[in-house]
Amino acid sequence: MISRYQRILFWTLTGGILLMEFVLLHGCQQAREKLTRQRDLTPLAAPVAGASEMVHLALANDADGSIMLADRELALPSETTARARTLLARLIAEYSSKGSRHVLESGPAIDDVFLLDLPIRPAVEPGSSADSDTPEGQDAGGDFSQAQSEFIQAQNAGGQLAVINLRGEFADHHPSGVEAEMLTIDSIVGTLYANFPRIEQVRFLVDGQPRETLNGHADLLRTYAVIDMTTNKSAPREVQPQ
Repeated sequence: MISRYQRILFWTLTGGILLMEFVLLHGCQQAREKLTRQRDLTPLAAPVAGASEMVHLALANDADGSIMLADRELALPSETTARARTLLARLIAEYSSKGSRHVLESGPAIDDVFLLDLPIRPAVEPGSSADSDTPEGQDAGGDFSQAQSEFIQAQNAGGQLAVINLRGEFADHHPSGVEAEMLTIDSIVGTLYANFPRIEQVRFLVDGQPRETLNGHADLLRTYAVIDMTTNKSAPREVQPQ
């Protein structure tokens, strides 16, 4: 007959085994989640004073290569360049969220956005014949125009060129491939089209410098015309130098 002491020892050991099994299973589950969960490194947007407004995001879909508009409520700054930067940062953040149809690595992507009134002429040497054609008080184009060496003409009065400065880490870690890279470009172009009627053209920089491609494929040295990407499934049209 089993003594009382042996019964107590048996149930104590059994309880200890069950407790250790529970702890081990819980630890394995936590380790698995850490390994498989994508870290969300997208920075939180600074709070903006003011009421939220409806904005339109041109969201890409890798499954069929389409761009579809989606409405979001977002508080935006009043200054135009800050509005553009905040809106594009939100667009890229959508792609790192759960259930995204165009998956991008989380993290800061848009370093800055600059808006330049069109037309923009190449920089010229002071005193040259081309310099005399530049209206007094108008910037000849600065370093950006000099680097591109082309004349960028407005399609309509009051048109603007948006220069989007991407972060190098975003470009380096962007999924490589023609379709994946062009969908990101189309998404940015379509979002600008849907929210900023004055923006007609887009150029891209990476860490403040011209870069040949986004990550090996999509051309970043061209000027993209801002068009409705939800109805035109072709790549954005290139604005030819005049």
